[in-house]
Amino acid sequence: MMISSWRRRRAARREGKLQQQRNDNGEIELTVPRDFRCPISLDLMKDPVTLSTGITYDRENIEKWIEAGNFTCPLTNQVLRSLEPIPNHIIRKKIQDWCVENRSYGIERIPTPRVPVTSMEVSDILSKINVACMKQNGKGCRDLVLKIKSLTKESERNKRCFVSNGAGCALSEAFQAFSRASFDENVAVLEEILSALAIMFPLDVEAKGFLGSASAMRCLIWFLSSGDLSRRRNAVLGLRELVSIDERKVNELSDMEGAIEALFKLIKDPICPTSTKASLLVIYKIITSSPTKEKQVKKLVNLGIVSLLLETLVDSERGICEKALGVLDGICNSEEGRQMACNNALSMPVLVKKILRVSNLTTDFSVSILWKLCKKEKTEDDASVILEALQVGAFLKLLLLLQVGCVEETKDKASELLKILNLHRNKMECVDPMDNFKDLKRPF
Repeated sequence: MMISSWRRRRAARREGKLQQQRNDNGEIELTVPRDFRCPISLDLMKDPVTLSTGITYDRENIEKWIEAGNFTCPLTNQVLRSLEPIPNHIIRKKIQDWCVENRSYGIERIPTPRVPVTSMEVSDILSKINVACMKQNGKGCRDLVLKIKSLTKESERNKRCFVSNGAGCALSEAFQAFSRASFDENVAVLEEILSALAIMFPLDVEAKGFLGSASAMRCLIWFLSSGDLSRRRNAVLGLRELVSIDERKVNELSDMEGAIEALFKLIKDPICPTSTKASLLVIYKIITSSPTKEKQVKKLVNLGIVSLLLETLVDSERGICEKALGVLDGICNSEEGRQMACNNALSMPVLVKKILRVSNLTTDFSVSILWKLCKKEKTEDDASVILEALQVGAFLKLLLLLQVGCVEETKDKASELLKILNLHRNKMECVDPMDNFKDLKRPF
């Protein structure tokens, strides 16, 4: 009788629990045990870790808390003695068992998380790379770099740990060291180092100092010219890092044989939008900042940069569009560049279309290029470019630009352009049917 009574009571307790979990439709709603919830998000923990205060949180949530500059326990407000959370394998195993027990309710078992790399482990790997560099042990260094790549791909947290512990600087120093030695023997290790470096971008000043050495830059140019797509992409990203803030590197790069041709090829045969934008940025720096910019512009014009840029501008994303127009604006500072642009049938339609269409920067560059081309035509008897600009609706676009507003320099160029165009308006009707500006008030 006692056993039967106990069983009935236990069954009643079970039934009572299920009733508490039934919703209005009579369906059972599974309640996650309190110990399995993260105190921050109140969600089921996927990677439970314990702080020095003894409180367990989900790793992702507590790391965000610490990275935000908080050095106290969210629940107890106690100061943390250590910022390295410890994996709580007991709770994790209990959560996994609970998931398995309730799989009939659609609960999936959480996978066993990989233990993230620690600062101590990162320092150990980087010190071994330094030793391998001093001994010129290419194979040993390559194996360590491959380990870094593998760990950084596991999680964003691992990547941040490597970056914060100076991996970019260590890898740049290793790249410089092996580029100084026999290049043919070290191609494999240099390629892996550059690939790992691309994960660490942007680099700090010290790292850029190593990557910007003469031997390292020659190696980057060689990779940029080689047929391997991954090499070329990583090489141009490395060059972008160097020229972004240091004009001396721009000067050195512009003097290196094969650099301009390799950058042009990367735009002509694009690998990905990131590499295209990087190539355009490096070229822009060269043709606007280097002492030999006139020589480099002439070389690019002979390669066919003007037609390539205009074809790129027909259908491109904002970032590429802005940088391509910037390069074209720099090219049009030269007589050869302006002549090639005037002779290209795409110039006027593309430039006028980009005004007030993509961004303020594209508008500024487009107006600047139009101003340079129309100023050239104004000084000559042939006004075909000016007439073509009128035909595709440049006059009304510029009027609208002045009404909408723009920076002072662009405003001055737009005003001068309107005066030039107004002199030729009687030669043809300039209303573009594609632009709905018929009711716009005209001050002229």
